[in-house]
Amino acid sequence: MLTTDVKRWWHTQPAITQVLLGLTVGVFLIEWLLGGSTMTTVLYFLGAKNDQAIIAGQWWRFITPVFLHMGLMHIAVNGVVIYFMGMQIEALFGHWRMLVLYLLGGISGNIMSFALSPDQSVGASTAIFALFGAFLMVGESFWENPVIRQLTQQFLLLTVVNLVFDVFSTGIDIWGHVGGLAGGFLLAYVLGVPRVGPIPKVKRILAAVVLILAWVALLKLGFTNWQ
Repeated sequence: MLTTDVKRWWHTQPAITQVLLGLTVGVFLIEWLLGGSTMTTVLYFLGAKNDQAIIAGQWWRFITPVFLHMGLMHIAVNGVVIYFMGMQIEALFGHWRMLVLYLLGGISGNIMSFALSPDQSVGASTAIFALFGAFLMVGESFWENPVIRQLTQQFLLLTVVNLVFDVFSTGIDIWGHVGGLAGGFLLAYVLGVPRVGPIPKVKRILAAVVLILAWVALLKLGFTNWQ
């Protein structure tokens, strides 16, 4: 009976979105138990993006910041966006593609942040912007679909508003957001969207090459800038 319930949940619910959100909330509770989510020492201990630590070999800091948040408002806002945006992307791409987009998109954002920002940072925004980028890729590839076109226009406006807000705000890692957005856009091409339609093979290969070259260039820039 339990196996049947799990299978039903897997096939009928945005399972990956729910798991990612649950992990994020769980990590936030760990932050609280260790002394508070606004303490930079706690965030560093749990894996915040820190350029000097990455240079020292702690490469896991490209992914762990995605699950860390500074303050209740930070996780509340990101949690809502993860849930509603995640449902949209998981419905379009499927479970495993959603997981890859979220994790590798978050890594892409943190790689760009490592290259261009000296500040310690945390947050799921790198992965969230990757989901925005993935949806924009769907819109670009299937613009003739009126429903997708309308949704893409809305998400494009939301993305632009968020980036403009980043420019005029302090304490926001805009490079992480830009890197996540670009990474999600390219990753979506690489993964494809079989539930919507085919993506030409040449576009998928080109996106993979551009993405890998960008990662290599940004990593090299980061090590050059902060060593």
